[in-house]
Amino acid sequence: MAIPWLMALKAIPWGDVIEHAPSVLKAARKLMDRQPPQPPAQAGTPATTTPMSAVPSLGELKNALIAAQGQIDRQAQTQRELTQTLAELAEQNARLVSAVELLRLRTRVLVWAGVAMLVWLAVLTWWV
Repeated sequence: MAIPWLMALKAIPWGDVIEHAPSVLKAARKLMDRQPPQPPAQAGTPATTTPMSAVPSLGELKNALIAAQGQIDRQAQTQRELTQTLAELAEQNARLVSAVELLRLRTRVLVWAGVAMLVWLAVLTWWV
């Protein structure tokens, strides 16, 4: 069961992942720092011509405006939460990449130590 995982880990270009991790983290932080733009006030927009029967009342317009503002606020909150999640994922990715690099280094050291021990054992058995 471990062999497919090892093959999958070998297929990943870890050098590229490690190389691009800081730029991903930096981009996530920039995205998090950037505030969503506020919609511009449209006080001076010209009125459109519509039939008199299709013109909504002032109360209906006010209710529609309140509903639209609530929807905009909910979407802005969702965007902030998604940005926060993206930044957290980028930081976790950076920590994961550094941990994988450390594990790769430890594996290399262990392999070389094992080879050295085998050579030492072979030399000892040859001389005895």
